[in-house]
Amino acid sequence: MNVKSQKDFFSGLMFMGAGIAFAWGALDYRIGDAANMGTGYFPLVLGVLLALLGAVITFKALVVETVDGDRIGKFAWKPLFFIITANLVFGAMIGGLPSVGLPPIGLIAGIYALTFIASLAGDEFNVKEVIVLGTVLAVISYLAFILLLKLQFPVWPAFFTNP
Repeated sequence: MNVKSQKDFFSGLMFMGAGIAFAWGALDYRIGDAANMGTGYFPLVLGVLLALLGAVITFKALVVETVDGDRIGKFAWKPLFFIITANLVFGAMIGGLPSVGLPPIGLIAGIYALTFIASLAGDEFNVKEVIVLGTVLAVISYLAFILLLKLQFPVWPAFFTNP
């Protein structure tokens, strides 16, 4: 087997693995049919489509010649660390951590923290851009999730709203 594009080959395998996992997990639910869909119908169809897409990408990686073999570079640890950390901090700020006594801090502060930490993953860092992006995301999130969808989670820290 001669892999002509490493990136496409491993991406296709990843898609196939995720698609098979979703389809397999969907089999535990009622599937139904197209006219009367069960809870497992949609994840089963998406899983199968994702697995087929992965198979096509993997096949293409084995058949279509690329210039340099489309090699996979070294693993980017810094972006991985900061993106995962940003999401964990955001989750902790929205829901709090009762096990360590951290109360929910709220949506707005969580979005600013998420934006600031995630921006550290890149090669360039500009404080003004991060503040503008955080503000835009905070306003849009407030409008979408609190006003339009009426989701019930803290927007501001408890010490701001409860005297």
